[in-house]
Parts: sequence; structure tokens; C-alpha cells
Amino acid sequence: MQDNKTNLSGLNEKQKQAVVSECKRLLVLAGAGSGKTKTLLQKLIYLIEEKGVNPSNILAITFTKNAANEMLDRLILSADDTEEYAEILADKYRSTKEKETERYFFTKKFKWIDNLTLRTFHSLCYSIIRNFGVNEFDNKFKIIGDTKATNNEFAKYAATETAFEVIHKILIEHCESNEYLLNLKKYILDYMIDKIHIENDTRFSLPKNGKFYTTLNGTKVRSKSEQYIADWLYRHSIKFEYEPNVNFRDFTFRPDFYIPEANLYLEHVSNKSFPTEGKEEQFYKVNKLLVKTFEHQTKDTALFNVALERIIKNRLPSDYHFATALSFEEEFKTYHKEVKDFLRQTIRVIDMVKVENQLPTSVLEQSQEDQHERVRDYYKLAIPIIEQYQSYCTNRSYLDFNDMITRTISLFKNHNEIADKFREKFEYILVDEFQDVNNLQVGLIKLLLTDNNQLFCVGDDWQSIYGFRGSNVDYIVNFKEHFDKSEIIKLSMNYRSTEHIVGASNEVIKHNKFKVDKDVRSNKKSSSKIHIYAGKDEAKNIEYVLEQVMKLKDKGYKKEDILFLYRRNKMFDPYFERFKQERIFVSGKTIHASKGLEAKAVFIIGLTEGSGGFPDIWMEDRIYQIIKKSNHDLLLEEERRLFYVAITRAKDDLFLITEKGNESSFLKEIPDDFTFKTSIPFKSVIEEIIMCSNCSNRLDEGFAFCPYCGEEQKFV
Repeated sequence: MQDNKTNLSGLNEKQKQAVVSECKRLLVLAGAGSGKTKTLLQKLIYLIEEKGVNPSNILAITFTKNAANEMLDRLILSADDTEEYAEILADKYRSTKEKETERYFFTKKFKWIDNLTLRTFHSLCYSIIRNFGVNEFDNKFKIIGDTKATNNEFAKYAATETAFEVIHKILIEHCESNEYLLNLKKYILDYMIDKIHIENDTRFSLPKNGKFYTTLNGTKVRSKSEQYIADWLYRHSIKFEYEPNVNFRDFTFRPDFYIPEANLYLEHVSNKSFPTEGKEEQFYKVNKLLVKTFEHQTKDTALFNVALERIIKNRLPSDYHFATALSFEEEFKTYHKEVKDFLRQTIRVIDMVKVENQLPTSVLEQSQEDQHERVRDYYKLAIPIIEQYQSYCTNRSYLDFNDMITRTISLFKNHNEIADKFREKFEYILVDEFQDVNNLQVGLIKLLLTDNNQLFCVGDDWQSIYGFRGSNVDYIVNFKEHFDKSEIIKLSMNYRSTEHIVGASNEVIKHNKFKVDKDVRSNKKSSSKIHIYAGKDEAKNIEYVLEQVMKLKDKGYKKEDILFLYRRNKMFDPYFERFKQERIFVSGKTIHASKGLEAKAVFIIGLTEGSGGFPDIWMEDRIYQIIKKSNHDLLLEEERRLFYVAITRAKDDLFLITEKGNESSFLKEIPDDFTFKTSIPFKSVIEEIIMCSNCSNRLDEGFAFCPYCGEEQKFV
């Protein structure tokens, strides 16, 4: 390893200040491209080399395995005088698997690196529970995920079934109860098929016959009350016909229901009903039984049930069977997609409940106070599934990724001697990408802290973009409130992007209120401004982008130098197809997936306003609001942070692609000083009128001389 002076000589003053700081709780607020990972790694090397800290007393936490590997690579490169490892990483013919093997052996070669604890949150907790958690949980546990693990770090300890498979199996078990099965079916029909919670006048393709409501046996009926009657009959295994065609004597008409076993006709009377006098007379003439129910009876479902029992049950044969076993497969044979969506939603709720540290029983109680029946009904169905899922996983010794953190927290709280072991071991705790932490992760960090150890966090609140996964930007914005006696150092020099790109990104993020102010500057001068192109349609945009890509290639740019970014995957599809035709093969990623990347030239496409554009503010289903409230303004701020991340991936050239007349509101936040705008003008809607320059009579196009006065026309 090189001497310490050389190590610090490559740092600017603020980076040095962070590296040598003795502060017990330090946040390094690092703007995009300001060398935050470099600063964190230099801190780590400084602790070992200058402060004489034993590597085994250092914990460095990252969020992803890739980030951990990148850190390891940079540490190995700093230690490897032979430059052999650099050649291995640069070798395009080596597979990822081969490089992983080499990384392992090089890590073992340098003991100071091998003795570091450089882990993701999940990997750290996995190790703690596996080695010390036997009093908290079965230390032979398996890891259950949403998909079967095949190639990640936990693959050999993965459960043989996925979370979806387990929860699907539990749902089928619950559906052995007719009551649960029919309640689930009713929920799916009402809210996923008929979408009765959406106002009729906003729904598409409404049935012309006015039959909006689907009953449990698949019959379409006209009103919620008729649906209730039909469902009551189905629940009691009573066969019925809806609106049968009858002609007893004088005319043909359709009573609402006919119940064959009771030889009974039922008419439900509401303000939507046609007059029934004529119908009633027909029943009287042929001595047929007609019974009426009324809309006001439906206001109290318990009383309405009693009324239906009195009307119908007493007229059925004494040996009539009112219950038959129902089959899950039979009842849901045409609703597999909806069942899958219901279960996916429930898996999301399970994750949220764990991240927000709530009990399923308390969530159920909160949900039942909601004003909407749909929300109340969902949680009545979901919470029993969630509770059984958690019991099932415990019984089978399964932990998911959130469980590993919650079980570690529980272990530390219940077994102080184990917590103390790790508090004493980790004298220095370094956390990368601190803007992405959630409640569980911060809870774990706090349990590791003592008055003696040091917490060193690096992050950028302007790049906090994972709120939908549960990250809480408040921990970095209000760092001093969450950690006593803390200090903040700001890294404000951007080494990646040109001054126009940095200036534009600063101006955009200024529109956010919930942030820490930073004065980020660029050290790269450039005359090249940001290109904003507004085509008349997507086809024009694609042709413009294609032309620009060809120019960049002519300048010597390789495919890895050009990066396409977009808010949603589908935005890139038409570009990809067109590029394929031209045999151009461009790196494309969602902005979320681009975090940490950079490229010489970046194209951000789909910068339009409104649905399907960017910003794309998605106010989540009210079902999730029971667990965590969402706020429109905060969601807009996260979208703006996402735009900031996209802009700051560009080193030299940035192209922002929009549509004329439908430009994203984010584009208006970039001052004209930083941009070069191009757009194709619309054709004029006003017809051009050609007039004689002498007599002012109207002329047809192409006239060289006026037919009225003979004057030669100068414009020809």
C-alpha cells in the first residue's frame, strides 16, 4: 500500500476533512459525481493505515451486492502492485463467474481486505442470524423470496418454494371455507372485474343493457340490490333464473327472479323499477306466487337476510340442502389473473407491514375504520392470509429479506450480550448511499451504536429515489435530529459532468422544498449546451435521435459511451425497434436502474407531461394508505429527484427528448442559458393569401403578372 500522504493527495479539502474527521456521527452529503464512494473508501484505508485500526473492527455497509463488489474491486486495485487484477477486470473474454472467482482469491490474498466486514444490510443480518441467532430463530433457516434464487449470494440457502407459491397455497386452504371463498370471489367481481368503486360515468365500454353487476354465479344484473339477492341465493345453494321470459296469459314480461324449487317469482322494487301492477295481475290470474322485496329493506343487510330467509327458505322442500362444498378451481377458473393480482398486492402489503414495523392485527383495525367498503373488504380477506403466511414461514424456518433485519433487531434487543459483542467489534461503521435507508435499517444501525464507536454515512438527499420501496429521505434530510451530536460535511465539486449539465441539475432540484441546500459546481468547462428537441410526434423524435447517435459515432463514441434513460420500459420499445433496423445496438435503462452509472452522452426520452410521461406521479392504491400515507407533493419531489439522477449521469453531452406542445414541466425548470432548443414548427392553419402589389386584387399562386392590372409580380 502507498504511504498515507499519497492516499490523501488526490482528495479535495472537503473530502480530506471528511476522511480525517474524528466526529462520532458524521454525514458526508455528496452531490452527484463528487466522489462519494472514493471518499468512503479513502476513509476506510485511512483508518487502517494512519489510525492503526484493525480491519476486523470496521463495518462497511452497502445496499446491493454489486456495490459491495465494486468497493472490493477498488480496494484490491489499491493494494495490487502487480496490476494483475486490473487486467482481469478489463478482460472482456472472462465471464462474470470467472471474475467473481478471481475477486474471491484476491480478497483472500490481501488479509487486511479479507478481515473487513464489507456487506449489504441483508448479508450482514444473514451472517448474524446464522451464527448467533439460535435463541431467536432456527439457525438452519432457508431464505424465501419472490422468485427462486439461482445465482445470488444466498442461492444455496434458498427455500424450495417462493413467497408467491406459499401465499397461493394458503389462499386455496382458506377457500376450503365456502364463506371465505365467496367473499373473495365477490371482492374480485366487484372491484377487479366490474370496478364498482369507480363512478359509472368514468368507466369504459359500459353494457348497453344496463347490467353492470356480476353475481357470484356469473349472471349480470342491473343493480347492487339485485346482485345481493342473487349472491344470497348462490351462497345458500338455491338455484334461480334471472329475468326469465314468461307469458302467463295476456303479454310477455320478465320478472326479476324465478326460484324453481320454491315455484316462486321474486320482484325487487326500487326507484329504477317499472310499474308492477300489470305484472301482478298476470300472477293473480294464473294463481302463481309473486313476492316483492323493496329497496329500503336493503339498507340493513341483517334485516334483509331475515326477509329473504322468511320469503324463500320456508317455501323450499324440508330436505333441501342449503350448503354444498365449492371448489376453488371451479369458482375461479376464469379469474386466474385477478387472483394473481390479489396475491401480488398482498405480498406488497406484507413487505410494507414489515418495513413500517406494524402488526397485522393493528393494520386490520385501522382498515376497518376506512370510509370505503373496498378497503375494508380487502383487509378482511388479506390479513388472515398474511398471518397464516407468517406462521407458515416460521414453522418451515423461512426468512425473507426484511425478516433477516427484523430478526436481527429482535436478537439484539432480547440478547444484550450478543448485541454488545457486535457493538464492541465494530468501532467504525461506514454506510454508503445513506439516502436509501428505511426504518428497519436505521433501527439496526442505532442498535449497533455506542458512545465510543463512530458512524460515517455517505449519501445525497437529491438522489433519494426509492420511496416506493420504503426508503425514508427524512433520515438524511434531518440527520441531526435522528443522530445526536452529529456533523455534516458537504462535497460540492462535481467531477463528472460539464458546467451546463451541473448548472441545469442544480436549477431543477431547487424546486424541491424537502432537501438540504448544496452549492454543487463543476470542474469541467465546455461550450456544449444541453440539447432539447421537441418533435411533432414520436417518429420525428426517433429520427432526430438516430441522427444524433450517428454523429456521436462519427466523433468516435463507442456504444458504451451512449446511454438511453427513460421513466418506464415501454418508452424505449419504439426506439429499440428502429435502432435494430439500422443495426445500432444503444445501452437503455430505466432511470432507477441507472443509479451509479455514467456515460459520455445521455439521451433522456419520454419527457412529456401527463399520464405515461415524466413526471409520472402515481398516487398508490388507497389500500396501501392504511399502512403508509402518500403525499402528492412529496411524490412530485421524488420524481424531480429521479430527473436529477437522470441528468447527472451525463458527462459531456445531454439530449432531452420531448414532444412539441406536450413538454414535461421539468424542462421548464431548466433556464435557457444552459440549453440549445430545436423543434419543428407546425404548419400554419391560416391560408396564405397572395395579393397584387399594385391593385391589391387576390392572385392565384404562380402568377407572374396580375390579370387585372398587368403589373409584374416581384415575389415570383
